[in-house]
Amino acid sequence: MKTIDLTGKNFAETLESNKIVFVDFWAAWCGPCRMFAPTYSKAAESHPDITFAKVDTEAEQGLAAAANITSIPTLMAFKDQTLVFSQPGALNATSLEEVIQAVKDIDTTALRNHASPQRA
Repeated sequence: MKTIDLTGKNFAETLESNKIVFVDFWAAWCGPCRMFAPTYSKAAESHPDITFAKVDTEAEQGLAAAANITSIPTLMAFKDQTLVFSQPGALNATSLEEVIQAVKDIDTTALRNHASPQRA
C-alpha cells in the first residue's frame, strides 16, 4: 500500500476509518526526512493492513501545530484513534519494524482503562 497525504481536512476521518495509522510529519527541506522516506514507504508496502500517512509540515502548519510537532521527522502511531507512539527522529528499518509490531500488539482497551481515573 502506498502512503497517503494527510491534511487538516482528512486527518480525523483517516483515524476514524482505520484501525492503525502511522503518520510521518516531514518537510521537503529536511535531510533526515528525505533519508527516512524510503524506509517508511517500504514499510507501507510490507504492511497493507496498516495505513501509512504523511503530513507535509510546511503545507499543513496548522495540523503540525495541533500535533505539537517541534522536530521533524516525527513519527506518530494511532491505534483505535488513540495515540500510542510519538517520537522525533528518523528510524532505521529494523527499529521501524519493532515499532510496527509493538503497535499491533497494544491492547488499546486496556490502555484506555488504565489511563481513566478509577471511580469509587
